[in-house]
Amino acid sequence: MLSQKNLVRCIVLMLAFFSVCSVQEIQAQTNKGYYMLKVYHLKNSAQQQLTESYLKEFYVPKLHKLNIKNVGVFKTLDQDTTNKRIYVLIPFDNWKKIENLDANVSDETTQAGRDYINADFKNPPYTRMETIILNAFATRTSPSVPKLTAPKADRVYELRSYESATEQYHRNKVKMFNSGETDLFDRIGSNPVFYGSVIAGAKMPNLMYMTAYDSMKERDKHWEVFSAAPEWKVLIAKDEYKNNVTKNDITFLHPTDYSDF
Repeated sequence: MLSQKNLVRCIVLMLAFFSVCSVQEIQAQTNKGYYMLKVYHLKNSAQQQLTESYLKEFYVPKLHKLNIKNVGVFKTLDQDTTNKRIYVLIPFDNWKKIENLDANVSDETTQAGRDYINADFKNPPYTRMETIILNAFATRTSPSVPKLTAPKADRVYELRSYESATEQYHRNKVKMFNSGETDLFDRIGSNPVFYGSVIAGAKMPNLMYMTAYDSMKERDKHWEVFSAAPEWKVLIAKDEYKNNVTKNDITFLHPTDYSDF
């Protein structure tokens, strides 16, 4: 039998062990990665100019001052002049920063900030603005800046959205990504920027991710390699991953000159 002294020592060690485990669990929960994807819908060049001036001269610099790095700003490649869009990708390393974001960027310290924030209701800076919140994949908790060599104006960023029939099928598709799909993108050099599971948005359940290329030609080559890869053929042949995507949306973008990506 243990002596009283040894019993006390065992209890102390056990308490220390559980204390460390609790701290690690809390850290694991608070160190999750999140993304905010803001989508500005614009109907004319005046709206685009006002919103871009705000983003370039005020919003993105303000995020940098708040120590939010790797902010991506992208515009659509399509020629639709009635629904131009600007996408702003903002990474967060904890949920508290998302909660405090609006309060921290609400001041009007620049002319671009004042023009945008105080815009008249007859001349708004956009027709609508969407906000999508994503939980980063467990295997990819932070964004990656792609290693591209082409001028920013020539680069192509591909944003994909995979919708699923139910939450269970959505979780299954995320599992499929984490079981080899993300590794394949890395292996073939598709320059993945982020992977995320949507936790607040108009189209749920779904996941979104972004890859980047020096040109549309390079993009097409990478997808040919992806489709022919042995590991991809193994993944899609598994019964457990059948029917986990019901709709696949693709949006082609190019970065602005003030984008961090």
